[in-house]
Parts: sequence; structure tokens; C-alpha cells
Amino acid sequence: MSINIHPIKAFNDNYIWTLINDSNKQAIVIDPGQSAPVIEYLEAQELDLIAIWTTHHHYDHTGGVAELQEHFPMTHLVAHSEHGVDEDQTIKDSSTVSAWGCSAQVWDVSGHTASHMAYILDIDGLKHCFCGDTLFSGGCGRVFTGTIEQLYASFKRLNGLPTETLLYPAHEYTASNMRFGLSIEPDNMAMRQALTQAEEKTTQGIPTLPVTLEHERAVNVFLRADEVSVIAGVETKKNLEDDNPLTIFTALRELKNDF
Repeated sequence: MSINIHPIKAFNDNYIWTLINDSNKQAIVIDPGQSAPVIEYLEAQELDLIAIWTTHHHYDHTGGVAELQEHFPMTHLVAHSEHGVDEDQTIKDSSTVSAWGCSAQVWDVSGHTASHMAYILDIDGLKHCFCGDTLFSGGCGRVFTGTIEQLYASFKRLNGLPTETLLYPAHEYTASNMRFGLSIEPDNMAMRQALTQAEEKTTQGIPTLPVTLEHERAVNVFLRADEVSVIAGVETKKNLEDDNPLTIFTALRELKNDF
């Protein structure tokens, strides 16, 4: 058995990540903010939806849940109790969910929102992390109902995953995040190359995701808050009380808010 992972595009820049089991023509979708593109894709591929997983409560991640449940009545809904949906399986940090025998660990990666979950799916020893709006390629989510301290802790936790882990953020923000990163680290050649590749892919309508954690460590300033070059870049733009990583991380998020 093999599980394929496919992005269904929604709204302007959302990805609804879809797990597909070709052997039985079943699918699981993650964060379906819209139902129509999911139904269209699944019907075109002759797939049956068996489960929905949500990462947080924002409407662009849950707005299509109810209609999908109506269209696919046997769908099993996995969500945290604060995600605002009528879930069949209530998850929290350290919960486990299954995809055709493959195990996914649930991590609390709050910060963007409270009760923000990530799913760490292990397929043949390779981890696939569906991180919602906590981590983007080159960036992080804006803080809404969570706290910056939570977001920083979530980044530290995600950074502890194996380097080959594949990260599946829920938005196509890569090019804009690389431009911000270069405003902090103008001499980061890995970031400059990532921007060029992202612009080319975006022009062609090709997703820039997923990305490896190893890649993100080179190009994501929010994972690099303890790097001398990042600290120096932030200090040219803000007056800081100290240069500890949380202070730098907080300053980076504030600078990104106004970028």
C-alpha cells in the first residue's frame, strides 16, 4: 500500500492537503476551507472521502467541513474540541490518529491560534508534518488567539523533528516570506535561490510545498532567531532590550506584520 499526498487549491492561496490510498480509492483531507474543490477533485479521481482532519478553527480551514460530511456521510471528523466543528474523534496533544494503518501523532503547536494542532504522519519511516498555519515556508503564522511565546515554543518543537521531515503548510506564502527574510538576511544565498524558485513555480501555478525541515532551517528566519546574521538584521530595524532568541523571534513577527 502507498499513500499519495496531493494539494487541492482553495481560495486564493490555501492548500487542502489530501491523503490518497490508491489501492482502495479512499481519501483523507486536511483543513477543507471549501467543499466544492474537494468534491470536484474526489469525484474526478473516483475517490471516496473517509476522514477529515482539522488543525485549527479558522473558517478558511473548516468552512467546507459540514458540506463534505453531507456529501460523504461516512466521513470521520477528527478535530480539537475548540475547532468549532462537530467532531467524531476529539484530539489533543499526544493523541494518535490513523491513516490506513499508518500512525499520525498529534502535536499542540499553538501560537497562531490557541488549540492549533499538527499531524505528524509516519509513512515508511518518513515523517510528513501537516502544520496548518503555524509554520510556512520562510515564515510563520500571525498571532491571533494564541501567544508569541506559544508560537516560539511550537517552532522549537517542530525544529526537533528529523531533518528529512516533509512540512506541509496550508498556504502558498513562500515568495513573500522569502522577500521578508531577505530584508533581514540580504546575504542569505539559500533564501535568494528559494525566492527565485518560488517565483518561477508560482508563475506556473506549481506549489512550492512541501519542503524539508533541513531546507527551512536554511531559509526561514523564524527558525534562525539565534543566528548572528538574523540578530544583526533585526537590530538594524528595531531597538531591542536583549538579543535572546524569543526577543528576536518576537521582533521578527512584529516586523513581518508591517512588511
